[in-house]
Amino acid sequence: MSAVKKIFVVEQLRRVQMSDLLARGTRLDGRGLSDFRELTITTNVIEKAEGSCRVKLGNTELIAGVKVNLGTPFPDTPDKGLLVVSAEVLPLASPYAEPGPPDENTIELARVADRGIRESGMIDVSKLVLVEGKHVYAVFVDVSILNVDGNLFDATSYAVVSSLMTAKIPKYVLDDKGQPSKTDEMVSLPIQTIPVSVTQARIGDHLIVDPTSEEEALMESRITLVSDDKGNLCAGQKGMPGSLTTDQVLQAASTAKLKGEEIRSIIKKAVYNG
Repeated sequence: MSAVKKIFVVEQLRRVQMSDLLARGTRLDGRGLSDFRELTITTNVIEKAEGSCRVKLGNTELIAGVKVNLGTPFPDTPDKGLLVVSAEVLPLASPYAEPGPPDENTIELARVADRGIRESGMIDVSKLVLVEGKHVYAVFVDVSILNVDGNLFDATSYAVVSSLMTAKIPKYVLDDKGQPSKTDEMVSLPIQTIPVSVTQARIGDHLIVDPTSEEEALMESRITLVSDDKGNLCAGQKGMPGSLTTDQVLQAASTAKLKGEEIRSIIKKAVYNG
């Protein structure tokens, strides 16, 4: 299933209108170039999941859930637990969605969200180990896209991060034979920081934050940057064939840190007060 709308034909009048507005520092929906759409995060929406949330970013909407089992670590990381992020676009999410297994766009969505979590050190995966090389916690995050209207990268990231922050997982202990035994105690995941993704699109000479589907149809380049609690940039992804100048990359980095703080406060409020 495609994660992104196919590029549709934008009437020339609309294209000219958008370019004129960007030159004046505004956009078709009235936002400034660095303004996000309204972000709403509702937590604990899936009863059977260890953690979950529903995210609405403008008209883009998705849901994420966390499930945790015991598993075997990867051979090259025997001292670390498992974290797997997957994404799927539901058939009714977009008229441009195609049936079938996740395509490269959907896979990229999951990988970019996964990378932001790993590179920021959001979860101390070394604390998810029961017996090194044998028994570890395996954390699975599944994201379902309900409606597509641009900027799936950020919306997916916020859903994954928020659902992980809300997760309560069963605590396991080792019995007399050294085998994992499930207890009735529920514990939180070892959260270390809150990574925030900020995606910007280049249209002409302008960088805009949180592009809609219509703006994505005109963008020549895209950059997604992830910052942690301390304002450090820890992950990034460049998309589309267009280039970015050094000044544009530096501008994008500065914007990502600034807007990251704003989004982080929204995530904290939703998770801790939701």
